[in-house]
Amino acid sequence: MKKPLPTTADSAHPWIERFIPAWFLPYSRIARLDRPIGWWLLLLPCWWGSALAGASERILPNPAHLVLFILGAIVMRAAGCTFNDIIDRDIDANVERTKLRPLPSRQITVTQALIFMVILSLLGLLILVQFNWFTIVLALISLLTVAIYPFMKRVTYWPQFFLGLSFNWGAMVGWSAVKGGLDIAPLALYVGCIFWTLGYDTIYGHQDRSDDELIGVKSTSRRFAQTTKPWLWGFYGAFFSCLAFALYSANVHWAAYPILLLALFHSARLIVQVDFNDPLSCLAFFRANRETGLIVFFALIAASLGSYA
Repeated sequence: MKKPLPTTADSAHPWIERFIPAWFLPYSRIARLDRPIGWWLLLLPCWWGSALAGASERILPNPAHLVLFILGAIVMRAAGCTFNDIIDRDIDANVERTKLRPLPSRQITVTQALIFMVILSLLGLLILVQFNWFTIVLALISLLTVAIYPFMKRVTYWPQFFLGLSFNWGAMVGWSAVKGGLDIAPLALYVGCIFWTLGYDTIYGHQDRSDDELIGVKSTSRRFAQTTKPWLWGFYGAFFSCLAFALYSANVHWAAYPILLLALFHSARLIVQVDFNDPLSCLAFFRANRETGLIVFFALIAASLGSYA
């Protein structure tokens, strides 16, 4: 019987041990394959941008684009996590939730992680070149935001803002894949998504607040501490305001708005219920944002379908 590798507190899933070869387990964990919520949150802005562009043209999103975005989100989220773990390996070693990740626990070496990241990046490039040239260039520019994000927790209490810059670039990419350019609607959507990330990742960061205080890592979770809830209302309020403006700017069918209200009520319920002093409650809040995102996507699909009525 093979000896199980150590797992982090937030990443162990039985199917990983059963179906992934032992030699690949550390790579699957550094890629967060056992935690799909990350690639969902990277994917959804791409889908929103694509669906918003489609709704503005009174057509449904291109299914091929949606599939490419899924593959790209999985691969590039894995590459981003690997890069982040390389940069943060010394910090992760001092945080209870992350100290058993593959690099701080020495399941793989930095060189192996770098090779893995390069392979993932090449796969991402192969997916990216399926789109138009404007979209290819736009997506490549996003690498600048990806590169600076891991360092921000060392210099500012707002690293979640920089995560938002990189994690939601797909809102513009999804639109440009359809339109071949940008407009006010995808820019408003992108800004709204940044506020969305500020909300859900602030709560995610509350899981590590005590460890972060000890080692000096900065975050909005530490900055807001016990005053977090008013900030959450502000972030989610700004998110939905920008989202509504994006829909209005794109002149989408009114059928989107009632469903958008469902996403608003869902988010409000999460804010009311979350206990940011309880790590399990924080994790549940974070994961529930996938449902928020899917409701928004269905609202945009409804806008396209409403155009045929």
